[in-house]
Amino acid sequence: MTTAAELEQVAFELFDEQGFERTTVTDIARAAGIARRTFFHYFRSKNDVPWGDFDRELARMRADFHALPTRTPLMAAIRHCLVEFNRVAPEQVPAHRRRMRLILGVPALQAHSTLRFQAWRQVIAEFAAIRLGQPADGLAPQTIAHATLGVALAAYERWLDEPETELTDLLDTAMRELATSFEAAPQP
Repeated sequence: MTTAAELEQVAFELFDEQGFERTTVTDIARAAGIARRTFFHYFRSKNDVPWGDFDRELARMRADFHALPTRTPLMAAIRHCLVEFNRVAPEQVPAHRRRMRLILGVPALQAHSTLRFQAWRQVIAEFAAIRLGQPADGLAPQTIAHATLGVALAAYERWLDEPETELTDLLDTAMRELATSFEAAPQP
């Protein structure tokens, strides 16, 4: 019996050998010893493979936000949840680097990533909206969500370029700098 994690591992090995764009769903299914249609029981498309079970991770981030004490300042709460969302066990760091190199570096994945990033930003915007007493599509919650994604992407790019750095430290530092900027902004 194949699991999503096993199928993902097979796919990543093929991506390493053949390149993402040259690897087909048929290649992945054949290497995993499953029918092509079985692949689609695990992933909607080849582009979903690098994202793993992203919906489950978004649900975990929502739960982390809801578990925070309401007295936690908004940007401190977002910083905390961003860092925890991206915390990876040391033995998983090489696989996570490989995953993020694909997501951030393969042109064919960039359009798909836009959809995933939109869902991720929505979790941030919803939390910010509750704290600010505004709708999630309001300017302030959306600005915070977009800025937080920018911080995450900048931290990931640095982390991929500088393997000796710690991702969570980069995220924490960058979010503290962003929070300082938001705190210094005049309130309406």
